[in-house]
Amino acid sequence: MKESLDTYKLLEFIQENKDFFEDSLLNEASNVKEKIEEILMVGNIDLINNAHLLVQYIIQEKEQELQSFAKQEGIAWATHEIPLSFKLEWVQAIRRTVWKFLQKYNEKTTNKVLTEEFFSVEKQVNNQVDRFLNVFFITYSQYKDSLIRAQKELVENLSVPIIPITPTMCILPLIGAVDLHRTAILEEKILKEVGKLHIQTLIIDFSGMMEMETEVIVHLMKIIEGTSLMGCNTVITGLRAEVVRNMINAGMRLNEKAITLGTLQQALNKYLLS
Repeated sequence: MKESLDTYKLLEFIQENKDFFEDSLLNEASNVKEKIEEILMVGNIDLINNAHLLVQYIIQEKEQELQSFAKQEGIAWATHEIPLSFKLEWVQAIRRTVWKFLQKYNEKTTNKVLTEEFFSVEKQVNNQVDRFLNVFFITYSQYKDSLIRAQKELVENLSVPIIPITPTMCILPLIGAVDLHRTAILEEKILKEVGKLHIQTLIIDFSGMMEMETEVIVHLMKIIEGTSLMGCNTVITGLRAEVVRNMINAGMRLNEKAITLGTLQQALNKYLLS
């Protein structure tokens, strides 16, 4: 007489044949096999132990544990930027290895399970694996997006480093390229900090910049006008010849309330040491 497939005995069977299970798994995931030590070192992710844990959740249909584990894995892989191709290959290898052990377990039992029961368990395994992958990829994507946003905010904040010198004086050193996107960030950050810190003198040092497009210069002039309206005196230092030439060719003039000095040191001598 045929009997139902006992999932607990199936897990025992896998555990009793643990070495064979792991060898079979590694053979199914040839590309990941070469990366196991690297992934462990980079992300402290033990693929072999995690595979046994995932198999346990799948076979026992531990839905909550499976989803929590998928989320945990998604965050870990996103954090350490491990290629998703390895994860997909590894989980598919786990799927195929479990199928293989289902067949071997059924062959070794005295009473073979019904074909319908066997395929029902196989379907259960497939559904659980697919559910794991779905939660994993959603979590990975969401967490990766949040990391990108956080990094972008950090870069944007670092790109506008307003440095307090006295309670009423700050320096803004502009370094690198400045495009229209960055000037929009500059405008928001500068006006916000002028109001927040009650800055009376803002020294903007351009010595770290080689050139600027005319549209960028126009935008910066508007920012200077804005700080002036808020009662903040703007001091510009370090303008390079290329930038001044662009301003002259475009017929632009600095706001009459903005003061220009050759170097940052001259501005500090004038406003800090006087």
